[in-house]
Amino acid sequence: MTRGVWRTSPATLLCAASLAASSCGTPLLKLPTGTGTPATDGAAAVAQATSACRAINTITLEMSVHGTVGGRRLRGRLSAGLARPASARLEAVAPFGQPIFVFVAMDDDASLLLPRDRRVLEHGKPADVLEAVSGVPLDAAALRFLVTGCAEAPDAERATAFGDDWRAVRDGPATVYLRRSGADAPWRLVARIRQGAWRADYSKFDNDLPHAVHLVSRPAGRFDLQLDLSQIELNVALGPEAFKRPQAGTATPIGLEELRQSGPLGEK
Repeated sequence: MTRGVWRTSPATLLCAASLAASSCGTPLLKLPTGTGTPATDGAAAVAQATSACRAINTITLEMSVHGTVGGRRLRGRLSAGLARPASARLEAVAPFGQPIFVFVAMDDDASLLLPRDRRVLEHGKPADVLEAVSGVPLDAAALRFLVTGCAEAPDAERATAFGDDWRAVRDGPATVYLRRSGADAPWRLVARIRQGAWRADYSKFDNDLPHAVHLVSRPAGRFDLQLDLSQIELNVALGPEAFKRPQAGTATPIGLEELRQSGPLGEK
């Protein structure tokens, strides 16, 4: 890992003590293939599968992350606060002392503070900034939908049935997959695929919300991450101050390209 930008880069710290850890998450689901048939119950299935997540306006949680980014093993812990429509705050928690980084985003603007190195990126596109520091291109809204396992704009009337227990639904630029374990079991959103970007599989449901997410890049190779979610609190008060750019003090500005080159997908 290059040391030219940071004395200790975020990727280096997140990889610490991870060499003995497995980079594999839970196995990916075997999704249905073929053309299927038009589903007459698409709207009802989507409504049931997303009833819990659609009620979420704000969420705070802890994320234990392990896997690989850019072929390098990674392990870390993130503290997150997310709010409708497009606000996010992520802190990469270190074993002791200051956070590794603090990422905040509101709408189409994001900033990143590296407290340990006194560096700051003051403005950038949220998905670009998060990809530079973590390898995963998600903006604030997409991150909220990802961790809650929710559909964004499902075209439920055009859902496709694959037998009795699978439904596929277009969801904007993605496709979501709904599954139930039997006729009397609830529908759940168990996978989302955004072509040319990533796939997320969901498991360990509690109160109809997933507590585990397996996130892999499409095409494969850029990242393969397991996110284990805990300490979830829903609809807590998160005012605008939670998403304000962190006070940088005497921090030195860093550019997005400099951040990319020193991050997990940059040249080592």
